[in-house]
Amino acid sequence: MTATETDTGPIETDCVIVGAGPCGLFAVFELGLLDIRAHLIDILDRPGGQCAELYPEKPIYDIPALPVVSGQGLVDALMEQIKPFEPTFHLGERVDALERLPDGRFRLRTDRDKEFVTKVIVIAAGGGSFTPKRPPLPGIEAFEGQSVFYSVRRMSDFEGRDILIVGGGDSALDWTLNLQPIARSLTLMHRRDEFRGAPHSVEKMRQLVASGAMKLVIGQMTGLEGENGELAKVHVKTKAGDETLVADRLMPFFGLTMKLGPLADWGLNLEENLIPVDTEKFETSEPGIFAIGDINTYPGKLKLILSGFHEAALMAQAANRVIYPDRKVVFQYTTSSSSLQKKLGVR
Repeated sequence: MTATETDTGPIETDCVIVGAGPCGLFAVFELGLLDIRAHLIDILDRPGGQCAELYPEKPIYDIPALPVVSGQGLVDALMEQIKPFEPTFHLGERVDALERLPDGRFRLRTDRDKEFVTKVIVIAAGGGSFTPKRPPLPGIEAFEGQSVFYSVRRMSDFEGRDILIVGGGDSALDWTLNLQPIARSLTLMHRRDEFRGAPHSVEKMRQLVASGAMKLVIGQMTGLEGENGELAKVHVKTKAGDETLVADRLMPFFGLTMKLGPLADWGLNLEENLIPVDTEKFETSEPGIFAIGDINTYPGKLKLILSGFHEAALMAQAANRVIYPDRKVVFQYTTSSSSLQKKLGVR
């Protein structure tokens, strides 16, 4: 059933997907093969979730058949793949309210007072809404977005810069290795000489330090210096005492604060801010509401994009039975089904 929208009533559709990250986007494809069109709602201002927001240029190595693809490259490929199904995106919006209607459908309302009435809801919200943890430095807000960054959207913005990266996890180490070749200078700082990141990344970083290609400082930031949002120096405290580092780009990687937000008030069973699902349908404790990707939990769960793709495929089959309970579906392969190839526009 094609979604309809009027000036006076809610948007009526068969499926609403909450979250437009990779799992939400692939769910559009799997649902589309079953003639279920979807509306997607995401709090971010563009599709792609964390891949687009936090690491668009970071290489990903564990997507089947793609030896390496950037976060944005994966999103672009998924967007191209779902074009035949013409999904509708509602970006920069948050789902604030949910209720079950007498006829069994759901009513959703966003923070922009947009209403949806749908038979099925798919929660593909990653870890919920996420915000970077801000270092406790006076006045850091004045530099954010201009010379202090919590993610890398374009590597070219850091070319020829004096970069200070702070953190000891995978994000800090990955961007140290990716940005070092294009930086004028690069310093990695961590509060101790032990790192949580992948051992091979730690080894590569130490090799760069030993060769003089970059610096490693063990210490903590104490203050920022600069004017009109342009950073010039970072004051730090080390075992040797107070020091000043030259830096016009600061990237603190102190992790993310994940919050379910209004999802926590939907009446679903939760386990430590995750949504338990079964592994047959990936349905939640509420019939008709499914959860795929990092937001869900079940025995043996792996937080991998490829796992979310598998979950989306099984979810779509179960959602089809909710939306079209009387329809008999014969399982088909895209490689041999002329009807599926017609939907995809390749026949």
